[in-house]
Amino acid sequence: MRFAPLAFVGLSVMALAGCATGEAPRERARPTAGRPPIVVRPLFAADYMAVASSIDLYLLRSAELALTRAQNPRHRDFARTMISAHNGTSAQLSFAGRRLNLLPSATLLPGHQAMLDELAASSDFDAAYRRQQIAVHEAAVKLHGDFAARGESATLRPVAANAARIVRRHLDTMRRM
Repeated sequence: MRFAPLAFVGLSVMALAGCATGEAPRERARPTAGRPPIVVRPLFAADYMAVASSIDLYLLRSAELALTRAQNPRHRDFARTMISAHNGTSAQLSFAGRRLNLLPSATLLPGHQAMLDELAASSDFDAAYRRQQIAVHEAAVKLHGDFAARGESATLRPVAANAARIVRRHLDTMRRM
């Protein structure tokens, strides 16, 4: 049960590759040396928006918890960085999404909500916070990187590329703690 929410993060990122929004996927073949071509499907903007906005919201809410519950001052400093950075990425996502009539959700996806609930109830907050931050940032790097590389929306791809750079820095920081 403890790892089920973490599995959700990975599964939600992987599911984006197979999700469809009712339109036929535009596939392109990528040649490979001596093997049949690999078919690369684009990631859909609505799916990206749903998961990316939930990740940002989770990171903001978990950071707010960390400001009051973390014993490690480095975790509290990291939480302040998360609030500043993810308010920025959320604003960029919202601005770009409005151009596509896609608004970020104001609620967490069930897996992210379960993680937040687990964090709030944890008796060892600092260990749970670090573990969850690493897992969510790993999933976010993959999500944003994949969408930047092959997302269907030219409007959201640069937002995803920027978010991938920011999240990668956060992941490196948290791993060093």
